[in-house]
Amino acid sequence: MGLLQGKRMSTFVKIMLVSLILIAQGQSQSERSLIRDGNRQYRDNKYSDAEVNYRKALEKNREVHEGAFNLGDALYRQGRFGEAAEQYQSAATRSPDRSDKSQAFHNLGNSLLKAQKIPESIAAYKEALKLSPNDADTKYNLEYAKMMLKQQQQQKKDEKNKDQQKEDKKDQGKQDQKSQDQQKKDQQDQQKQDQQKKDEQKQQQAEQKDEQQKRAQQKKQQISKQDAERILEALKNEEKNVQKKLHKKVPARVRVEKDW
Repeated sequence: MGLLQGKRMSTFVKIMLVSLILIAQGQSQSERSLIRDGNRQYRDNKYSDAEVNYRKALEKNREVHEGAFNLGDALYRQGRFGEAAEQYQSAATRSPDRSDKSQAFHNLGNSLLKAQKIPESIAAYKEALKLSPNDADTKYNLEYAKMMLKQQQQQKKDEKNKDQQKEDKKDQGKQDQKSQDQQKKDQQDQQKQDQQKKDEQKQQQAEQKDEQQKRAQQKKQQISKQDAERILEALKNEEKNVQKKLHKKVPARVRVEKDW
């Protein structure tokens, strides 16, 4: 009984295992079919349609690295380099084969390079070369990326120097303007001082002229001492002459008769 029952249980388990295998094979075929359809569309340059089928395959099984890799190709062809990089990274992580993993890293480097993420692309190419050291395309792309990085760094340096030159020129312009403003202010102050001196000189000249006119007027109004003595002497002589004349001719007195 015990052996029979054990055989019956073993048969049941086998049936279940076969069923699971068939179901898994059906799912696997479905995923593969979607990937094959996507590949045909990719070859016909129908990249958006291929993207749809690759995504459907990944929805059925996220571990299918071919789906992620091919989806990355479809996205790359559409110029969606950031999204393509994500799929290549996923494929590189999940792929069990060194060659496939290397190719995924290679394409990851290409996507990152197109996205102008040059240091990251260099790192991806280096990972690809660790898996396939003799891959000539990856070596070439790595050197190209290094050259692009140097150009980018030099460009940034040139832009920085250019910006610094602009800033220096701007500061120099401000300094020159400040100097010009100061010179203009100094000139204005000097002009004010010169004008003030001229005004003071004019005022002094006017005052001197007024003083001279006053003095001249006073001089006209005043009689010199000599002239005064001469006039006084003349007056005295005139008075003497008058007195002499009076002495010479004395008028007769009119006698007035008294009426008493």
